[in-house]
Amino acid sequence: MADSSAFADPHPDLAPLASAVSTQLDRARSDLADLVAVPSVHDAEPDACARACDLVRTLLADLPVPGLGPDAVEVIETSDGSRAVFAHRPAAPGRPTVLLYSHYDVQPSGDPGEWTTSPWELTDRDGRWYGRGAADCKGNFVVHLTALRALASLGDGADPLDGLGIRLVVEGSEETGGGGLDDLVADRPELVAADAILIADSGNVAVGTPTLTTSLRGIANLVVTVDTLEAGVHSGQFGGAAPDALAALISILSSMRDPHTGATTVDGLDFTGEWDGQSYPEETFRADAGVLEGVGVSTAAPLADLVWSRPAVTVLGIDCPPVEGAIAAVQPRARALVNLRVPPGMDPLEAQRLLSEHIERRRPWNARISVDPEAIGHPFRSVPAGGSNPVHDLLSQCLAHAYGADEVAVVGSGGSIPLCTALQRAHPDASIALFGVEDPAAAIHSPDESVDPREIERIALAEAAFLQRYV
Repeated sequence: MADSSAFADPHPDLAPLASAVSTQLDRARSDLADLVAVPSVHDAEPDACARACDLVRTLLADLPVPGLGPDAVEVIETSDGSRAVFAHRPAAPGRPTVLLYSHYDVQPSGDPGEWTTSPWELTDRDGRWYGRGAADCKGNFVVHLTALRALASLGDGADPLDGLGIRLVVEGSEETGGGGLDDLVADRPELVAADAILIADSGNVAVGTPTLTTSLRGIANLVVTVDTLEAGVHSGQFGGAAPDALAALISILSSMRDPHTGATTVDGLDFTGEWDGQSYPEETFRADAGVLEGVGVSTAAPLADLVWSRPAVTVLGIDCPPVEGAIAAVQPRARALVNLRVPPGMDPLEAQRLLSEHIERRRPWNARISVDPEAIGHPFRSVPAGGSNPVHDLLSQCLAHAYGADEVAVVGSGGSIPLCTALQRAHPDASIALFGVEDPAAAIHSPDESVDPREIERIALAEAAFLQRYV
């Protein structure tokens, strides 16, 4: 059930803008319902992705902001086959430009039977709106639309943004990490030229708690394959002496984590990073992660250090016989996909090399091992450790005022948004900030994904206030 006490009234200075945003909420829900109804899973639903792209283009073309409109919207196909939608209103002389980012592709729904209601129908329940993409990231796209419409409603025929340049970028393959937009940014940096870049693809540490995310871990994946026998052999006749590929793989994987503390133990990998912002209390972490009662969490360091400032190894998948239908045989081959999360300040290519060498040194019985590097994503930090910048300061103030709060939580994220690094490289002088409508109850990437509509309202209010005040 939604907790009405989680939200205080916005700051009185925002009263007219708050009223304007509130009047847009029915339209916000209608837009989100239309977006959620399209199963825009990149690479799996090409027709749906095309429809979602067209819908995004229409929504941007219909924005009642002077300088936007149909002629300001462009769709560009990227290197991974996805289509990104751009809208651009040039800045008046002497005025800065703000880029607003989101994405329209979504994760697959998974087993429909695990959803309480259809993943492709926005459904109201217990004060939240349910559906795939309701939070990640179609709900965040609706924030941009709502903020701009609210500002336009206050214009009285004049430019409500006083010449501020606006860019909107909505991509179609973020969830698969295809890199299409990254490549486009590298090839055509002018498409994303801005002084401030607001990435709406994050969220709050709790419902009603305004939050800025200032760091992201990168990724360095690899696949390890173990071969030991020409074919499987009888476990009774040969077991105990024959080299078991699955047992060898398990041994290698277990060497990557300390069994007592949970620390990552990859040879040569720095595991001393410390988080300098908001703490992550264990009771909050356990609730957010859904840790079962009585099950322990890592004791290697404070939890904020572990999930935001230190590397972490996770085994994402193993190829081996399933229990159902398994035969009594020593396995000749086993394979695993290993995911290494890399904190800011750590080179993911070097980390991947260290992990590969660690695996090679741990081969039991001189087993044949092959290690194939896979996805690389660079970590990101928007504010230097111990530092700040005016864009973050202003956005923090706007978030606090929108939520009627005294302060804003500053956190990291263990997840990755490689585009942030691409944008930072293309425009190193631009300030990049991450925020959004997601909260721990949103269950993004899981069944019954949802968004609290008050988060859409307050984040849109904060964004609108930022656009009003940014000079």
